[in-house]
Amino acid sequence: MKIGFVGLGNVGSKLAGSLLRNGYEVIVRDLNAEFMSDFVSRGAVAADSPKQLAQLSDLIITCLPSPSACSAVMEGTDTEAGIIDGLSAGKIWLEMSTTDESEMRRLGALVQAAGADPVDCPVSGGCHRADTGNISIFAGCSRAVFERALPVLTTLGRRVLHTGELGTASKLKVVTNYLATAHLVALGEALTACKVMDLDMNVSYEAIKASSGNSFVHETESQVILNGSRDINFVGLFNTLTQRQGMKLDLAPLLVDIFSQAQAEWGPREKSPNIIRRYEEPMGVKVLGTGFPADMVDDEPEATGYELKVAGRQKG
Repeated sequence: MKIGFVGLGNVGSKLAGSLLRNGYEVIVRDLNAEFMSDFVSRGAVAADSPKQLAQLSDLIITCLPSPSACSAVMEGTDTEAGIIDGLSAGKIWLEMSTTDESEMRRLGALVQAAGADPVDCPVSGGCHRADTGNISIFAGCSRAVFERALPVLTTLGRRVLHTGELGTASKLKVVTNYLATAHLVALGEALTACKVMDLDMNVSYEAIKASSGNSFVHETESQVILNGSRDINFVGLFNTLTQRQGMKLDLAPLLVDIFSQAQAEWGPREKSPNIIRRYEEPMGVKVLGTGFPADMVDDEPEATGYELKVAGRQKG
């Protein structure tokens, strides 16, 4: 199977690297020529346009920074034809960005009209797990398409969950990002409180990790907070998604306000763990530990992925 990969950024480069490492023929496309040159030096083929990439590939993956970027790559621009122009019967498109489910459905209809099959396929677990093929993957599509894509998905990730029809994976990814963001803000408050109370920050980290207050977010993002690198980006689509459903929420609007204020003060490119600055700076402290890594490294050995089983679900 020839796999086309568009988007060689922080996450995309790790996912595409897993495909190369496991022997797939990979065709790449990115606006950054240096990123493409790096992959060509490692055995990938460079495409001249998204359309050509789609024509050369059996399965196409997009991993891009925003819904608008994905739409431009799929539909094309004034200067180059898009992926949809290069699709034909039997091809599969996997959208692995965090995207808007309504836009995913719109693009999915265009992909189906070209004879191909769309899958919304966001990943969760961080760049360090994408790098080792141990990231988690959600997949929204028909069961038949899921089973065709599963060998590639279990190469890219460790835990693969078929979430249902197209769009369901994108919804669930937004939900999980929301929960991670909520705990990130809570950790910012808690770690700053530990510092202000003159507690040892390394001991504080271990106490939270060993307690009922522990989480994946603490075990990963708290480490880069305490190192000082704070190298993870802002997230958030949950509030818009729930507003469409007519929900009235308490915490989500508050989180939107908190991050909106932070972005206004420190800029939209600030790293999300630096939300702790909101609590550090008024107290005149810097919340740091010793010996924590600047970048997360996955200590779980790479292994073949598998499909997560859902209790009560009948196969098919």
